[in-house]
Amino acid sequence: MATEGLGATIGPVIVLMGAAVVAVPLFRLLGLGSVLGYFTAGMIVGPSILGLFSDPAAILHFSELGVVMFLFVVGLELRPQKLWAMRSQIFGLGLAQVAAAIVLLSTAGIIVFRLAPTHGFIAAAGFVLSSTAVIMSTLQERGEIASAEGQKSVSILLFEDLLIVPLLAVVALLAPQSGEGSGLGALTLALAGLALLLIVGRWLLDPFFALLARARAREVLTAGALLVVLGAAMLMEAVGLSMAMGAFLAGVMLSGSSYRHQIESDIEPFRGLLMGLFFLAVGMSLDLAVVLAEWPLLLAMLIVYVLVKAVAIYAIARIFGSTNTAALHRAAMFAQGGEFAFVLYSAAAGSGVIDARQNAIFTTVVILSMAITPLVQMTADRRLRSEKSLEGVDHARELRGQALVIGFGRFGQIALQLLLARDVEVSVIDSDPDRIREAEKWGFKVFFGDGTRLDILRHSGAEEAEVIMICVDDPKTASKIVELVRHEFPQAKLLVRSYDRGHSMQLIHAGVDFEIRETVESAYRMGEEGLRALGCSDAAISETASDIRRRDRDRLTEQVQGGMMAGLDKMLVNPVPEPLTQRKRTANEA
Repeated sequence: MATEGLGATIGPVIVLMGAAVVAVPLFRLLGLGSVLGYFTAGMIVGPSILGLFSDPAAILHFSELGVVMFLFVVGLELRPQKLWAMRSQIFGLGLAQVAAAIVLLSTAGIIVFRLAPTHGFIAAAGFVLSSTAVIMSTLQERGEIASAEGQKSVSILLFEDLLIVPLLAVVALLAPQSGEGSGLGALTLALAGLALLLIVGRWLLDPFFALLARARAREVLTAGALLVVLGAAMLMEAVGLSMAMGAFLAGVMLSGSSYRHQIESDIEPFRGLLMGLFFLAVGMSLDLAVVLAEWPLLLAMLIVYVLVKAVAIYAIARIFGSTNTAALHRAAMFAQGGEFAFVLYSAAAGSGVIDARQNAIFTTVVILSMAITPLVQMTADRRLRSEKSLEGVDHARELRGQALVIGFGRFGQIALQLLLARDVEVSVIDSDPDRIREAEKWGFKVFFGDGTRLDILRHSGAEEAEVIMICVDDPKTASKIVELVRHEFPQAKLLVRSYDRGHSMQLIHAGVDFEIRETVESAYRMGEEGLRALGCSDAAISETASDIRRRDRDRLTEQVQGGMMAGLDKMLVNPVPEPLTQRKRTANEA
């Protein structure tokens, strides 16, 4: 009997893991992302197709712990001072985006779909709450959480999490049998819960983990971390706020703790597994019977709501100073409903504000919007990558200078400093608009221009330049510019950044005046400092470094004449796997 019970428990877990293991790698291979893979796998094993699970709502509720732990980890990266500094974005940008989206979505629901004003507001209020799970996963995959735009996205999500309390209070007020004091009571309870959590986090959490650390048992510290996350989440849910908000605040309270990194590493495995389970459960919740019966209405609502919300997000982003590209990225990321819409719609249906059919339709539209979000983001990324905004960027036009620098990346920025230090008249061009705008903030005037185009080189002053420095990081691009410059502007000395030894050989064959491998000098310096750290004298270090440099130059000269394998005798050590030289035996070993 015990074995049968264990099998009944493990069986569903195996099905879920198997579905994820098959679908996610396949979808990532196709370039569609892991989130859409989880959605599809969940839909297949759910009640609508294979019917292996009959109660996706229970799995969805449990798997929300993945979102909870994700927000806890995000909170660990935000100290209270930094969160306080974000208050204008949370209550300024966040409020503006939510208000604009609710107004436009409510209007669209009332005018386009003939919804009653109350029903139009409820549909809009749910759809305006973007998916924390989808957006945070995207930001993490791109490494953008700590960026300026990433922080704005986090601020908006935090405001939307806070908004769930007043929205639920509004639903209670709209209910036919609502009491007058219900909204105020819910708000008071939520504020009391927040105050309690902040008090515990400020004075009790760090001593709590210090006590656990004395036990010197890794599993005890892990259990303590889970207890804090789940306890904070349950407290916030009990007072009507979201579990994710509680976990986030707990993370913020622990962000300054000396145990932060240990806690984060303990939570990470649970977070990843439960996030995947959450996306699977969302896929299971899609009722294909509703889709088949109401597909014209669902498709129309999906298109209209996504487009209207995207317009609102884009407009507010531009008003608050974001570039065109950043605003489009944010619109593509946020133009979907989220998991908190399920809570709002269920509460509205339970209190009689909307009926069961409307609840099913609104919920299905949100799930479909979450499912297409990876496709929308992928399309937007490809489009915006190929057409970066040139707003605020000046094109190269009739430039003049003694030197023309092509490429203002890490290499070009350092090389340019020496010319500017001697008051050399310099023209600088680059093909990355974002880099040009960033340079402007630091007082550098860089012009937009593609160095592989002859007309751009002429506009950049290549005909009069005495020196042309090619500092781009792509060897093919560098070689193409070299070919143009050698043919069209022979008066200029040509100095080129080389990618590696093979590229250096190509550049020498092309007749450049000077080339240097982009990492060679920094690598020499690293080797010199290694010898110094080991106690070698400055004279010995200088002699060794000079010998290595001379051997490398001589070898490169022979390679230009005889090919890559020439000049091996010039090397001090052969290029074989470690160790490069045999270890000397000590006197005791002899």
